[in-house]
Amino acid sequence: MLYSLYEMQRSMLAGASAMAGWGAEMLQNPVNPFAYMGMGPVVASALDVFSHASAPRGKPVFGIDSTIVDGKDVPVSIQIEARQPFGQLKHFVKDGVEGQPKLLIVAPMSGHYATLLRDTVARMIPGHDVWITDWRDAKTVPLSDGKFDLDDYIDYLIGFLEHIGPGAHMLAVCQPSVPSYAAAAVMSANKHPDRPRTLTMMGGPIDTREAPTAVNTLATQRPLAWFEQNVVATVPLYYPGGGRKVYPGFLQLAGFMSMNLGNHLISHWEMFKHLVEGDGDSADQTKDFYDEYRSVCDMTAEFYLQTVEVVFQTHALPNGEFTHRGELVDPSAIKDIGILAIEGERDDISGVGQTKAALTLSSALPEDKKQYHLAKEVGHYGIFHGRKWRERIAPVLEEWIATHD
Repeated sequence: MLYSLYEMQRSMLAGASAMAGWGAEMLQNPVNPFAYMGMGPVVASALDVFSHASAPRGKPVFGIDSTIVDGKDVPVSIQIEARQPFGQLKHFVKDGVEGQPKLLIVAPMSGHYATLLRDTVARMIPGHDVWITDWRDAKTVPLSDGKFDLDDYIDYLIGFLEHIGPGAHMLAVCQPSVPSYAAAAVMSANKHPDRPRTLTMMGGPIDTREAPTAVNTLATQRPLAWFEQNVVATVPLYYPGGGRKVYPGFLQLAGFMSMNLGNHLISHWEMFKHLVEGDGDSADQTKDFYDEYRSVCDMTAEFYLQTVEVVFQTHALPNGEFTHRGELVDPSAIKDIGILAIEGERDDISGVGQTKAALTLSSALPEDKKQYHLAKEVGHYGIFHGRKWRERIAPVLEEWIATHD
């Protein structure tokens, strides 16, 4: 019922968005005299904002066709190197460039597509051989492909690292910090030859008891059964994954939007003012961000519920109770993987200290293989996106990788 109601609303808004877009184009047409007088520009701008906010969205593209290496423009092609039912491994191949450090970027499976890390990828591509996990929208995966939970997530990461080969570095952004850390521990315990050389975690919920945020509080205020009964929905049969139980992406988006509703309203008000003033470039920057931010996908119910329980309610990893395929995950098995923990001072999703906890858990790791970086005046998304990421945080990561390559 929940999914059906959402789809009905989405269909109605799609029509309204199209009509508003048509009206905005008509009022902005240079041959239309109303485009220059009275309330014409204001009405056109309001219609444009509404059209953009209510438009349906699909999976975005990375749009990275080239980069600059040693002052030269180098073509970039994206190749799918490994496929699994719930995700694939994408490789950003630079024409004629070899021998750079291999970097696996682990994208979050938290309601957004891997393209949310477009800025992360673009910044690291010039100096690194970049790969990324591209998770599938659960509503597009047929029931015949089975389930996907936290154990499967860890298995996927191990398999992807095996595909890339020895000597890779791993970067986990937010949610995948926990499974990435677990994968590193499992591979270390097994002395796996393809275990990562370094693991960098940015804004990850390793120990959510440290500086708990609104996200953490929400996950602990109610029993697991409440989440299963109230936020898990069944995919409608007209999707390839019809009948699958999922945590819908639209609910995740609604939660994130409500957490910072004031900021989102201000952003749209600023976009409206830019449009009225004719500042299309500034308005387009806001549009580009929300095009990505509002593009959401579903997670399997088993993965979502297991994450809520293990990461946010029982704190299994810091309590020494985290398991993979029934075997206890031992952080002390990590003895030669350099670990860098990066946090944002203003992170309102993963509080300060939650990622840093990984350094304490790695009790057998020498101190010279541990590093902590607190990014001043940076929020959650600023850790991996925007000017502060590009100019202040990425250089720390680059130096860390170069030191341990």
